[in-house]
Amino acid sequence: MSFARLSLSLAAVIGLIATTLAGATIWLLVTQPVAVADAVATGEVSPVMKAIAGVLYGALAGIVKYL
Repeated sequence: MSFARLSLSLAAVIGLIATTLAGATIWLLVTQPVAVADAVATGEVSPVMKAIAGVLYGALAGIVKYL
């Protein structure tokens, strides 16, 4: 595999991960604004990360259920 192909594949994977996290974060801002505001005010990141993980898990479970 050439370097150009490998770098393009790596860029695609990173882009897909970034898009997924951005979508989950936007969904979290829309559905749980109080939790996000509280996390920003206190500087605590773990509640937001737990909520994003829950959103991603729910989306993945829905996709698996659909299949």
